[in-house]
Amino acid sequence: MKSAEEKDSFLQGPKYLHVAKRLRANVENGLWAPGTQLPVERELADTLAVSVNTLRRAVGQLVAEGIVQRRQGAGTFVAPEPAPPAEPESAPTGRRLVGVLVPSTTYYYPRVVEGIQRVLRDAGVGVVLASSKYELDVEQDELQAMRDSGVQGLLFVPNLHLMSDPQGYVDGLRELPLPYVLVERRPPAPEPDDPTSWVGTDHAGGVCLAVRHLRGLGHRRIGHLGRLRTGTAEHVARGFDDAAALLGVDVVDGAVAHREVWGAAEITAYVRHCAEAGVTAVFCHGDRDAAALVVEARRQGLAVPRDFAVVAYDDEVAEVGDVPLTAVSPPKSEVGALAAQLLLGLLDSGGDAPSHRVEIQPRLVVRASCGAGRGVASSSRTAAIRV
Repeated sequence: MKSAEEKDSFLQGPKYLHVAKRLRANVENGLWAPGTQLPVERELADTLAVSVNTLRRAVGQLVAEGIVQRRQGAGTFVAPEPAPPAEPESAPTGRRLVGVLVPSTTYYYPRVVEGIQRVLRDAGVGVVLASSKYELDVEQDELQAMRDSGVQGLLFVPNLHLMSDPQGYVDGLRELPLPYVLVERRPPAPEPDDPTSWVGTDHAGGVCLAVRHLRGLGHRRIGHLGRLRTGTAEHVARGFDDAAALLGVDVVDGAVAHREVWGAAEITAYVRHCAEAGVTAVFCHGDRDAAALVVEARRQGLAVPRDFAVVAYDDEVAEVGDVPLTAVSPPKSEVGALAAQLLLGLLDSGGDAPSHRVEIQPRLVVRASCGAGRGVASSSRTAAIRV
């Protein structure tokens, strides 16, 4: 008899190995630098939507590989790098530096940073990485620290969704004495000649992919469990409304709902309402909420996906649940790489390069939670560049 971690046909290998792979990538991509402490177990387990026991097995795997070290009474730390050999006194020291400021180094943005670092590393450009932790005061402090550190350019994910005047903030960035490119953010109300360069995901396009897939599987009554006050919540919500109108979805009162936080009681009530209203599929903004939705649906006697199909947005931890989630997968690495390429162009041109506004469409990764076979997946990806 297979264990709970092994019995799902769409999840190859024990769950802890998938978690270990994610943690290993964070170290290899420089998100957790040598010698730094990993987040505490409960925080990291919640971020990855796994149990503490699964996380401990994953960390134990990295300990065995020598990637991290447990220090009794202190926590878990990334193994320090060996001291590099001394450089000759005549070695050059003037390498260009780019500041990268993201809201989080544990969820969504690690793969964005990986794309950035890959391009900059190939160009011989160093990276100064910082996180704002979704706090405006921290964001301002980190921006100033980067300027003080002498970076020549900036790749920046501002917390526009937390600001009272986000467009005014974007306009004020033009006063920065260095070139910059916004990443996964765009001016919310720009004038036609707004010069801001940005690269982001076509969130509305990704939502439409998901809803079209569910309609193709025969679902007509489709709900949307969404979020409020996140960097992408407004784009995703608008994308669902537009896709539902375009594709003839029967929108049921109460089945399209948005909250800042979905607690257990709210998800219980939502699933009960959907079941009573004949909703057979839900598009959910966020892997963790989607995983909780699946658990609650099964608790209420609904078979997933036979009675209740679920598609998530983000594809961060969608594959590690008991029922691996079909998910819209934003092109995070590609967004980071293209933003870095645009910034390099600005640096090389002395700031005279034309502005770029770039959207990249996500892909839909089909797994067990919607009922379609493994081979039925959309991988369409387009970039629309307006200069």
